[in-house]
This record gives sequence, structure tokens and C-alpha cells, in this order.
Amino acid sequence: MDKFKTVYTIFVFVALAAFDNIIIGLFPPLFSSIANTLNVKISALGFASGVNILVTCISSVIWGYLAGKFNRKRLIITGTVIWSIAVFFTSISKSFTQLFVFQIFTGIGLGCIASIGFSVLTDYIPHKSRGMLMSLWGMSQGLGGIACAMMASLMAPALGWRRPFEIVSVVGLMLIILYLFIKAPALGESEPELQELIKKGYNYDYKIEVNQLHNIVLKHSNILLFLQAFFFNITTGTLIWLPTLYISKIQHEGFNLNTSIIAPGYLFGIFQLGGMTSAYFGHLGDKYQRKSYKGRAIITAVFTIAMMPLYILMFYMPMNNLQLPNNSAVLILIALIKQIFVNPWMTSIFVLSFLASATQSANTPNWLALITDVNLPEHRGTAFSLANLASGLGRTIGNSGVGVLLSLVSLYQIEPHNYIITQAVFELLLIPSSLCYIKMTKSNVKDIEEVKSTLSKRGNIA
Repeated sequence: MDKFKTVYTIFVFVALAAFDNIIIGLFPPLFSSIANTLNVKISALGFASGVNILVTCISSVIWGYLAGKFNRKRLIITGTVIWSIAVFFTSISKSFTQLFVFQIFTGIGLGCIASIGFSVLTDYIPHKSRGMLMSLWGMSQGLGGIACAMMASLMAPALGWRRPFEIVSVVGLMLIILYLFIKAPALGESEPELQELIKKGYNYDYKIEVNQLHNIVLKHSNILLFLQAFFFNITTGTLIWLPTLYISKIQHEGFNLNTSIIAPGYLFGIFQLGGMTSAYFGHLGDKYQRKSYKGRAIITAVFTIAMMPLYILMFYMPMNNLQLPNNSAVLILIALIKQIFVNPWMTSIFVLSFLASATQSANTPNWLALITDVNLPEHRGTAFSLANLASGLGRTIGNSGVGVLLSLVSLYQIEPHNYIITQAVFELLLIPSSLCYIKMTKSNVKDIEEVKSTLSKRGNIA
């Protein structure tokens, strides 16, 4: 029964991770529809989306600190109630101001998913398989992004932009029932140095204290992980503009606005399928980390820098000879899949996007495993939340920065070239992101050994 509850709990929290991306990812495919309904500019919705991301990450710091002191099961239920209700009110917004306010409350609730979900999973996942099993978290987020893009494209043309938000809200409230049956793990339960302590019936009772925040923030590995997340997410934050780029390219091929809005949601989902390889890259990270504490950082640096040319080539690849029916959502999906096989241009874009999203997927499991390895169990929720804040700042800058740079590039370039150049420029930030991994190889060895030494001492007290 305990084993079943453990698997069940991991399943629930991995599924929960998808909702972070589902809710944030619902916006871009629906920007045009929402803008028309609320009579606002698309750039204003980009700003609202960016604020939602930022609030989510700021609130995750608070949720992460609370996770180190209080009952995590109750906290996750509270947070889910907040974001579910806020998403529902988003669906009935009558003005941009209302939508903006409800998105702030959505972010407050969503913050619990990342920090508390991460904290729970790290106490369940065996030390030697952290990268591979944490890839489930990344894959779930990727599936969430694909699901929301598909849902927006299928439902919005027929039922309006409000219905997808209503459905996500109801599913969120249903998750609360699943939470009632989860088995909350003991703090530090997965650490090999604490196994004897736990077998003897003792608990790992160390709690985070406010005066420890200073050491968490200034730990060298953490600083580099924060910076890496910041630069990496500036780049990936711009990717939510991909549907807008696809709309421009499809319109450039002569299709009407309705077809140009439906097709990009499908393309956004199809072109992220490479993210499903995350488990392999997590396994690869585990393999090299067993050989050396430097291994995981080195291999992730290689894949991070490989993303850059792949995405840039994908942006520049034209959608020549594209053939799509008009208006029918289902027929457009079928036609797009067929085009990938019969149209060399679409085949090339698909291959490049698959490889680009695959190399991108190497980051999440290995980054999560590293921030777990270099921090004590009671510090992980807070360390992750602070790193998530850096990620959120990066995504917000990337999200809103596209609009700023796009306006400048548009003075000299017409569509879709203005979108292509703008997104390509932001890919250059993968260079400092990769360098952060290279730089942290030395500090990882020191910080991981310190964590293991501390846990060994605490595990031998009994």
C-alpha cells in the first residue's frame, strides 16, 4: 500500500506540474481573440502574461519557505484553490483591468506548484536517478504546453477564448480531491545518508530558519544556477511568441486570418515534441554525474549551446508551398501533419524544431537535479523558489523584451522577417547560460560533498 501511495503521489505532483505551463501557455494562442473582445492591443496582453509569470515566481519564494516549515499537503491545497478560482474569474473578465487583476491572483496560487511540488518530489526520488525521474517534471510541463496550444486551437474558434480557461479552472478544483489521498514524504526521505536514521524510526527534523537565507543565496553553486536560469529563461521566454511568428508566416503565404490563427496552435504543439526526450537526457546526466560531480553540468552546457543554431535555423526556414484548408480546425490539423511528410520546407522545420526542443529539454531534469544535490533537504524548496524567481525574471524580460525589440526591428524589416530577427537575437543569451554551467563545475564538487558530509553527521546522531 505504501508503494502504491508513493507512486500515486508522484503521479499527482507530476501531473500538477503541467498546469503551470497550461495556464501560462493558454495566453499566446488566444492573444488575438482576447484583444478583439476586450478592445486592447496585443502588446498589453503580452504585458499581462509577463506579470503573471513574474508574480508566479515571486510567490513561489514565499510558498517555498513555508514548505520548509509547515504541512506541504495543506499548502498545495490552499494554493490550488487560489489559482483555480482566479482562472475561472479570468474566463469571465469583462475588461483588461479585470483580466490583469485575476492573472495576478492566478500567479499567487500558481507559485505553490513549482516550489512545493519540487520539494515533495525531491524527497521521493532516489538519489541515483534524480535526473531521469525529474525529467518527468519537465516532460509534464512540455505536455502541458502542447495540451494548452491544442486546446486553444480546437476550442477557441468554435466556443470562444473563455471556454479553455473555464475547463482548466474546473480541472484544477478536481485536483484537490486527488490531493486528499497523497502520502506526504518525510523530509530527506530519499537521501542515502539518512536511511539508517529513518529505519530506526527517527525523523529528520531540521527546519529552515530566516537566518539561513543568507547562506542559501550566497552559495556559489546556487548563484550560478540562478544566473543560468535567468539567461536561459530570457531565451525560452521569447518562445511563447512562436505562434505569432507562425501566424505571420502563414498569412504571408496568403491564408486568411482565421486559418492563420488556428494553425499556429497546432504547430506550436507539434514543434515541441522533442521535449519528450527529456527522460533520456536526465538519464544521461545521471550517468555522467556518477562518474564525476562535474559531469551533469558539463553535458548540460553542451546541449544548451547546441540549442542556439537549431532554433535560429528553424526561425529562418520559410513555410513555402504550404497547403491548408480554410477555417476547419480538424482538417487544418490533418493537413499540417500531412505537410510535414510531403512538403520539404515543413519537414525541415519539423526536424529542426524537434532537435531544438530536444536539446532544450536536457536543461530541466539536470538543472533540477543539480539544485537538489547542492542544497540540504530543508533548504531545497527555498533554493528552488529563488532560482524560480530568477527564471521568472528571465521569462518576463524575454516575453516583454520581444515586444520592445520587435518595435525597433520593425522600423527596418517587414513581417515575418521582423519576428525572425527579433527571436534570433534572443537566442544569443544561451551563450552566458552555457558558460554558467561550465563555471559551476568546481563549486558543484565542493557543495555536493558538503551536503553529503552534513547529512552523514545528522544521520549518525541516533
